[in-house]
Amino acid sequence: MARALQTVRVSRPHPDANNPSGPGGGGKGASRSLPVRERWPLTNGRLQPNGDPSEAANDLASLSTPPSPTPRSWTIGAGGMGGSVRGAGLLREGAWLGVPSSGSTALRPQEGAIPFSFDFNAFRSRLRHPVLGTRADESKEPQSLVRAQREKIKEMMQFAWHSYKLYAMGKNELRPLTKDGYEGNMFGGLSGATIIDSLDTLYLMELQEEFQEAKAWVEENFHLNVSGEASLFEVNIRYIGGLLSAFYLTGEEVFRVKAIKLGEKLLPAFNTPTGIPKGVVNFKSWGWAMAGSSSILAEFGSLHLEFLHLTELSGNQVFAEKVRNIRKVLRKINKPFGLYPNFLSPVSGNWMQHHVSVGGLGDSFYEYLIKSWLMSAKTDVEAKDMYYEALEAIETYLLNVSPGGLTYIAEWRGGILDHKMGHLACFSGGMIALGAEDAKEEKRAHYRELAAQITKTCHESYARSDTKLGPEAFWFNSGREAVATQLSESYYLLRPEVVESYMYLWRQTHDPIYRAWGWEVVTALEKYCRTDAGFSGIQDVYSSVPNHDNKQQTFFLAETLKYLYLLFSEDDMLSLEDWVFNTEAHPLPVNHSDSSSGAGGRL
Repeated sequence: MARALQTVRVSRPHPDANNPSGPGGGGKGASRSLPVRERWPLTNGRLQPNGDPSEAANDLASLSTPPSPTPRSWTIGAGGMGGSVRGAGLLREGAWLGVPSSGSTALRPQEGAIPFSFDFNAFRSRLRHPVLGTRADESKEPQSLVRAQREKIKEMMQFAWHSYKLYAMGKNELRPLTKDGYEGNMFGGLSGATIIDSLDTLYLMELQEEFQEAKAWVEENFHLNVSGEASLFEVNIRYIGGLLSAFYLTGEEVFRVKAIKLGEKLLPAFNTPTGIPKGVVNFKSWGWAMAGSSSILAEFGSLHLEFLHLTELSGNQVFAEKVRNIRKVLRKINKPFGLYPNFLSPVSGNWMQHHVSVGGLGDSFYEYLIKSWLMSAKTDVEAKDMYYEALEAIETYLLNVSPGGLTYIAEWRGGILDHKMGHLACFSGGMIALGAEDAKEEKRAHYRELAAQITKTCHESYARSDTKLGPEAFWFNSGREAVATQLSESYYLLRPEVVESYMYLWRQTHDPIYRAWGWEVVTALEKYCRTDAGFSGIQDVYSSVPNHDNKQQTFFLAETLKYLYLLFSEDDMLSLEDWVFNTEAHPLPVNHSDSSSGAGGRL
C-alpha cells in the first residue's frame, strides 16, 4: 500500500485541499563533518575509510554494538541475492563492515566492536528460487503477448525514471507539469525519496544503467545529517524499506550502512511512557515532536518487518525490542468486539477513539501481522493468531454485501457503519488471499472466495468511472454502489492497492481475469496519467478530460509499476516462498533456516 506524499500518509484530505502546489516544504540540514558516505568511499566494492579517522571510527562503533544473542527466530546468515549481483562488493567472513581484515588502508575496529558476519553466500543458498525467476527461452516466444505487456510496463518505468532524473534528480518527487522537483515536509529534510523507492523496481526490471544511477546517488548524495521533523512511518516504509531491499537484492554495503544509520535516527520516537512511538520524530533534537495526542494504528503497527531486519543486519537488539514492545502492548489492551481502533495514546496506552478502518489509519497494521507470520517462516505464532482473530472480527462487524451483490468492508465508528471503502482498503483482497493458506482448513476456501469478491468490488470502482481508474473512496448508499459521491473523493493519486490485489489473486488462481484487469489499468494510466514529463495523478476519475495534479508519487515507481510488472511475470520472480513485501512493496526475505532450505541454492 501507499499513500500521498503531501499528507501524513494515513490522513485523507483532497490532494489540493491544503496545498495545491504539492507537499509542504522542507530543507536538508548541514553538518561540518564529512557525511558517512564521504568518510567511507566505495573502492572495488568495499567501503574504505577517508577523512578524519575519528569520525570513521565512530561510524564503525555505532554499527558494531556489543554482541547480544540473536533471537532464535532470526538467524538468517546470508550471501548475495538476485540472478546476478551487479557491481556488488560481497561481504566475506571476517570482514569489518565490508572492510578487508588485512591491508594498510583498512581501519582497525575499535576495541569491543564485533565483526559484521552476515554471510551472504549462505543466505543466497537458502533461497528456493532465483530472485529474478527462471528465464523463459524468449527465442521460442518472441511475440508473446505477456512478454510484450511486461515490456510495456518496463518502458513506463523507464519513462517515469528518466523524467524524474531530467527534471527532479535528488528531490523527493517529480512535478511533471511544471517540470521541476519538490522536497515536501514529511521526511525531515531527507532527499531522494523517489530514488530510494525506485531502487528495487529498477533492479527487478533489469534496468541496469538506471539502477547504477540510483546507486551512485545514494553513495554520493544521500546524507543523513538533517534536522527537520519526519514521519516515522513514511521514513520507515520508504527509506528504510527501500534501503533494506536494495541491500538484500545486491549485497551493496552502502545500502546496509545507510539503513542502520537512518534507523538509529528514528529511535527517539519510541521515548514515550508506553513505548508506543509518536508519529513524528524530530531529527534535530533527537526526540519526538508533539504532533497530536494520539498515535495511529497503521503507523506504529507497520514497523515490525523493517525493524527485525535492522536488528539482523546490525546485531543491535534495540530495533527488535522496540517493535516487540508494540506487539506486547497491543496484545494486552482490550479490543472492543475484537476490533482495533485507529488511535492510541502513547502516554496512557488507551484507545482514543473507537474508529475502525481497514483502509486509511488502520490498513497496514493487519497486513504486517500476516506478513510477520510469513517472514518468520511461519514461526511467529503470535502474529498469526492476532491476524486471524482480527480478520474474524472484521468479518463479523465490518463486512457487508450491497444490494447489487458487491462485497465490501465498511468503516466502524463506535458501532455505526459508514458504508464506504477507501482505495487504500483495496489491498485487503490481496492480504486475505495471501493469508488463506494458513487459515483453519474449513476456512481456507471461504477466505479465497472472500478475497476474490473484495477484489472484484475494487475493480468495479474502476470500471464505473469514465477513466477506468478508481476514486480515492467509494460508497454504497442511496442506490449508488462503488462510486464516489463527491468531488473531494473522486481523485486518483497513481495508487497501487488495486493492482496489488490483482497480483496476489493471479499468483493464487492464475485466473486470466486478473491480468485482463491489470492491463485495463495500464491502458488507463497511459491515456489519462501520462504527460510529456512523467506520470501524474488526476483530480476526477469521472471526467474523460484529465485535470492533472502535477505529482508523480514515489509509490507509483515503488509499488504500482512493480506490482503490474509482477502480474505479467512468472510466479518465481520474487517468489512469495522467499519474500514478503513491506507496505511500500519493498521485498524483504523470509527467514529460511538451514533445515528448510529445500533444494538448496539455485541462484
